[in-house]
Amino acid sequence: MRKHIGWIAGTAAAVLVAAGAITYAAAEDGGGGGGLSVPGADGADAGFARDMAVHHQQAVEMSYLVRDRTKNPEVRRLAYDIAQTQANQRGMLLGWLDLWDLPKVSAKPPMSWMGMGDMPERGDGSLMPGMATDTELKKLGTLNGKQAEIFYLQLMTDHHKGGIHMAEGCVARCTVAVEKSLAQGMVDAQQSELTTMKQMLRERGAGPRG
Repeated sequence: MRKHIGWIAGTAAAVLVAAGAITYAAAEDGGGGGGLSVPGADGADAGFARDMAVHHQQAVEMSYLVRDRTKNPEVRRLAYDIAQTQANQRGMLLGWLDLWDLPKVSAKPPMSWMGMGDMPERGDGSLMPGMATDTELKKLGTLNGKQAEIFYLQLMTDHHKGGIHMAEGCVARCTVAVEKSLAQGMVDAQQSELTTMKQMLRERGAGPRG
């Protein structure tokens, strides 16, 4: 398992190193100085940036919650890698909206840019596919040790599945090349993490929910 976690840590580090270059490229691509058009406020590029920023924020919150609830080094390392990677990506997404001079919030329902604006929400703070509810986050904050590890891995598995669906939507619909590239990187990294989390759950006598 250490080999898997080490690979994830290396991937996270690579994402962080590349972040500055990608953000700069986005400024050139969509900042208006290069003659290329800025994405529309209701298009896939802006919609994905807004929605994934919200989605990522919850992953960061869950990851820091579990780091305080367990002493297991593998779970803590995974949680740290997810928190750092997704916090960095969230900053990039919000930064692009600033560069494009587009709002960070929309009056339209989440996922409208994917044609899923009429999708029923789970409610209780779960705004998009895979997101945990406020009740589930509160429960995670009350658990310790193995119980916290299992619940976190289950919640993050659901979260990654929802995030992959959204990122695939950007790959298919977004027009800014660096954003499409980032979205594909999210798909690849989170699919790998799903495999790792499934194994970690198995080692704890558990499995994904549903």
